[in-house]
Amino acid sequence: MLNFADLLLKAGGPVLPLGRHIPFAVQKLVIEQAMKRLFAEPLNDGEFDVLEGRWLRIEVSDLGAAWCLTRDAVGLRLARSAPVDVCIRGNWKEFLLLASRQEDPDTLFFRRRLVIEGDTDLGLAVKNLVDSLDPELMPPRLWQLISWLGAAAREQEQVATAQPARG
Repeated sequence: MLNFADLLLKAGGPVLPLGRHIPFAVQKLVIEQAMKRLFAEPLNDGEFDVLEGRWLRIEVSDLGAAWCLTRDAVGLRLARSAPVDVCIRGNWKEFLLLASRQEDPDTLFFRRRLVIEGDTDLGLAVKNLVDSLDPELMPPRLWQLISWLGAAAREQEQVATAQPARG
């Protein structure tokens, strides 16, 4: 029997790809404002300086979505396309597992569920940066939601791998 988190995760497959139809200008505004708020402290502490003058592309393959990210004098800036130095690619559930801390980033990369292409040193620095960010920087309700959905995704994954293959 599906619980509410399972239903949300199941709905994510067909609903989330619709986000690619949101104009990039709106995506940029929302994402940049969210990053400005969520990462104010790490930005002030210089933790994102590794991206200064460099471009990271994040691709969410199953959603058909991608954003290029850099650090400039104003803060974190998003672009639709840029001459990227490194690309991190994976499906949305892998990024959810990463964000919710339900899966170790090294495991996701080792199992090729998240892929780094390009400047691997920069990619590893970004991976370590993401892993070091304190989830308490997020609004508590947002962190609770991400944690809750991530735990449900992890549980679904464990159930799926524990079931014998049908054939």
